[in-house]
Amino acid sequence: MKDRTKYDLILDALQTLLEKKEMKTISVQEIARTAGIGKGSIYYYFSSKDKILEALIERSYKKPLELAKNLTAQTNIPAFTRMAMLFQACRTSSAEFLRQGKSSTMTGAEKAFLHQTYINYLVTELKPVLTSIIEQGIETGDIEFDYPAALAEIVLIVLTLKLDNTIVPASEEEIAQTIRGLISLLEKGTGNATGVLNFLLSNIS
Repeated sequence: MKDRTKYDLILDALQTLLEKKEMKTISVQEIARTAGIGKGSIYYYFSSKDKILEALIERSYKKPLELAKNLTAQTNIPAFTRMAMLFQACRTSSAEFLRQGKSSTMTGAEKAFLHQTYINYLVTELKPVLTSIIEQGIETGDIEFDYPAALAEIVLIVLTLKLDNTIVPASEEEIAQTIRGLISLLEKGTGNATGVLNFLLSNIS
């Protein structure tokens, strides 16, 4: 079994370096030196620098992903309430991840790559979980929709882009308007009364 302590040291090293340097100027040798391990050890765990970054993103979203998996089993909680809990967990992790990057010297292109990478990760990892929650809502009659996987993907793409607010920057009011539009579509598309899903707006405040 791979040594998780050394694995985390590598991720910690990259995270520390990203706060001071541009991604393109960071070498694998420098990551190894910062982590206090040999360069060869890096390649035992990761095939490239980009793979280290992907793993760092994955670790940053470990808690919301664990919560997501646990929520699928909590069928006593209404589907949309579980969705809101999931969105809030992602919001918290996103805020922390972005806060770490504000003090870095990454270029605009590197930040865009970073955000695209973690948005892709979130959508890919959370889509099957959210699909399951929506399917459970359909079974209980709380949701009326023929394409649960498509609905999950649409919701995740809109929320991750807007809650990230980096790739497509917008004012708080513009973000709120987009979320209100999404809520309206969800309510009409899933057979819920107007205003039922307004609690989702709490995730952008």
